Amino acid sequence: MARKQQGSRNGSARQEPADARGERPGGRAASGRVSEQVGSGLAEIVRDRDRADAWTLLLDGTPQSHVDLADPTFLSFEYQRRFGHLVDLAAAPGKPVTALHLGGGALTLARYVAASRPRSRQQVAEIDTLLTELVRRELPLDRGWQLRVRGGDARDILARSPEAAADLVVSDIYSGARIPAHCTSVEFAALAARALRPDGRYAVNITDGGQLAFARGQVATLRAVFAEVALIADPVVLRGRRFGNLVLVAARQPLPLDELTRRIAGDPYPGRVESGPRLVDFQAGAVPVTDGSAGPSPAPPPGAFS
Repeated sequence: MARKQQGSRNGSARQEPADARGERPGGRAASGRVSEQVGSGLAEIVRDRDRADAWTLLLDGTPQSHVDLADPTFLSFEYQRRFGHLVDLAAAPGKPVTALHLGGGALTLARYVAASRPRSRQQVAEIDTLLTELVRRELPLDRGWQLRVRGGDARDILARSPEAAADLVVSDIYSGARIPAHCTSVEFAALAARALRPDGRYAVNITDGGQLAFARGQVATLRAVFAEVALIADPVVLRGRRFGNLVLVAARQPLPLDELTRRIAGDPYPGRVESGPRLVDFQAGAVPVTDGSAGPSPAPPPGAFS
């Protein structure tokens, strides 16, 4: 879930031909909108007027994902661009990785990994199987990608994932506009750490605003499990002046902070990277969240992501 931000990345992918009616396979109408009730609400796939074959997925009116079928390396949402930088720094350019995505949506980041790192092996956990069916039909995946979508609760799938097998675990889990409580705890983070290789990385998209109490608790939670933690966000969000997305990245081994900071600062939508003592200051005494104390992320104020 995020507000839309336009950006660009290089790359290309196979583009499905239009049929005789001017529609692409899956029935996306000439009006540029498909609506369907899925498990998590009313899903709408809406054409992006600025790009020839790009689409936004909304759930109950809130933007969830943006996909450019002609160029899967194009990332539009601000937080997904943060994730994209982390993917780019996960290994040598073009080297395949093994990735586990918790939360699927329109599979934007999984498409990015597949297009930018061919032969990568990926698994996606998405609880809303009706949503997955809609996305597969209307926003088809390249058949050559090694990408598997599993229906089920993200924590259950994470708990059953092979130990020390993933280079990347990416968490973008929302029920409506909030992260479920059982996916915010130390116990959940420990499952992510278990799934990672020793040099693997865990990335999380969260939302918060105001005093940022939820974000501070999540920093404390990851610092209780991982040796290295960094936070990426728009300075306006960090100052509590706007409700928005914050991306956390954690690892057992040192993170490429200098290069990450350079990329985040040079992005069309620049942000700040907080780590080390500055991140401890940001935590401001917050304590790790456990299964017994966990709560969902705060609900966004009306219009926060419109």
